[in-house]
Amino acid sequence: MDPLSKALGEIRRVLDDEFFQESVKRAAGHAEEKVPDILDSHPYLKELAREVRRVKEEVISNLDYYIEEAMKSIERIGGKAYLASDASEAREIVGRIVGRGKLVVMSKSMTAEEIGLREYLESLGNEVWETDLGQLLIQLEGGKPMHSVAPAIHLSRERVASLLREKLGFEVPEGARPEDMVRMVRSFLRSKFERADVGISGANAIAAETGSIVLVENEGNIRLVTGLPPIHIALAGVEKIVPTLMDAIKVALVQAAYDGLYPPNYINVISGPSATADIEHVRVRGAHGPLQLHVVLLDNGRLEASRNQLLREQLRCIRCGRCQWECPVWQHTANLWGGPAYGGPMGVIWTAITMGVDAAAGLSMLCLGCRRCDYVCPVEIPLSRILLGLKRIYAHGLLGGQG
Repeated sequence: MDPLSKALGEIRRVLDDEFFQESVKRAAGHAEEKVPDILDSHPYLKELAREVRRVKEEVISNLDYYIEEAMKSIERIGGKAYLASDASEAREIVGRIVGRGKLVVMSKSMTAEEIGLREYLESLGNEVWETDLGQLLIQLEGGKPMHSVAPAIHLSRERVASLLREKLGFEVPEGARPEDMVRMVRSFLRSKFERADVGISGANAIAAETGSIVLVENEGNIRLVTGLPPIHIALAGVEKIVPTLMDAIKVALVQAAYDGLYPPNYINVISGPSATADIEHVRVRGAHGPLQLHVVLLDNGRLEASRNQLLREQLRCIRCGRCQWECPVWQHTANLWGGPAYGGPMGVIWTAITMGVDAAAGLSMLCLGCRRCDYVCPVEIPLSRILLGLKRIYAHGLLGGQG
């Protein structure tokens, strides 16, 4: 079945699902209200977004150079750096580091979703748990994230209670409040954090200058994933590299603001394994935090896209999900439109980058061309123009290469 036919089948199903439609509509409405208020209250954020656009464009134009600089910096601060050419190589690298029979905790990462990392590690005999609440619910449901930042927006509290009962054996009473269910999950995951052998995170940005990883969050799970286990593995697409640590922090602030969650509860900066300098001010690696840091940088079509005039500007994307909240198609389909991992306007284009244009061109036909995504993107990606280019490719194929 071709990607468009498969997507249409799933979309027809959810269009008749009142709970799905109401949940997505409610979440999108909240985001549409919050983001303008945040930007009006903190006008400097718009300037930060323009600065992020400039630095991301600089990196895209010199991606090979910044990859090399980032890898050198990661090694210099005591980490291990790897460059994976595709999803298979990335899985194998992480698999070798993790091994078998380990307890692994993961923070939410769309890049991990892109390469099917959790499922791969489970196939090796590891016990693997998502620790972001929304992503844990997706793991229990066996589905895919429905938004890049808020993966479980399509689930009602009743459905969440049912999943916790059926999959984890929780005694969730009828009419349980969200606060009660969050408390149960917190207790369950705390034991996993304390015993975990490996923690795996993504990255909002990586500073080429210092090798620092910057992560933004609200739940606090990322701090535990990256701070408690003896081994921390960070997986990130090469487009997450920016020149300096200050640039990386700007990315985190802009990402949080344009998703409607500002200020973020936590911004984490990780520069190598844990260390102490309390004896004669000599830095010693391996204190209370991880003894090892491994950073896996993923290509998977990104380097080729940086040289493709149609797709290259998508590499500026900071995964805020603002285009998803705003898109009238996404508001009815969520991430069921876009591809196996990603969704919405940016999802179709990320599918083109990571899986090939043929996998995404048909999906672009569902875009209405309303350009609302263009107007709200903090880094000014011309999403509708890129989608129009994919539509032309699809139509050209239907015509057998004629015209």
